[in-house]
Amino acid sequence: MVSAGSLAGIALVALGLVLTPGPNMIYLVSRSIVQGRRAGLFSLLGVAAGFLAYLLAAVTGIAALFTLVPGVYAAVKYAGALYLGYLAFNALRPGGVNAFAPKPLPPDPPLKLFTMGLVTNLLNPKIAILYLSVLPQFTDPARGSVAGQSLVLGLVQISIALTVNGLIAFGAGAIAAFLRDRPRWLRIQRLVMGATLAAIAVRVATA
Repeated sequence: MVSAGSLAGIALVALGLVLTPGPNMIYLVSRSIVQGRRAGLFSLLGVAAGFLAYLLAAVTGIAALFTLVPGVYAAVKYAGALYLGYLAFNALRPGGVNAFAPKPLPPDPPLKLFTMGLVTNLLNPKIAILYLSVLPQFTDPARGSVAGQSLVLGLVQISIALTVNGLIAFGAGAIAAFLRDRPRWLRIQRLVMGATLAAIAVRVATA
């Protein structure tokens, strides 16, 4: 139902976004470093719930809305391209954000960690743009149900995002120490992700 090209495309998009510092990464890294891996895990579960909420909305309503009101789709598409371009600019400019310089956070119980992870993801504009503007670019009505394709593509994105975020959260302390001694690695990561996001922005705007 979903083409191999679409699966590869959404996988590349998911990898590019999850490796670009944003609210999710900054929150998970800060929790893991300040409060330990267990706190990072509960926070990650909240982030996962946020992904599923967005995917449910995409599968049940967004495709129908865009079909009924094409102008809304065009507006959201170009807004998404602009935002992705903004993320690319921030990644490429000197002095970009370092997610591994954690913010001080007070210790919190598991339920609050889960809730904060959920809210952080739901309020993350990068994730909203992904589901509103980017995901529809990889669906093809000629290949069957758009909702079914969106579900498959969304599950691929969620799997990649949670795997990478989990690895980052659990290894946050070691990664932060590694990058402190090797700032060049951080610059290379920012350049690669910035170029990837720029390419995705162009793809979204011109599709």
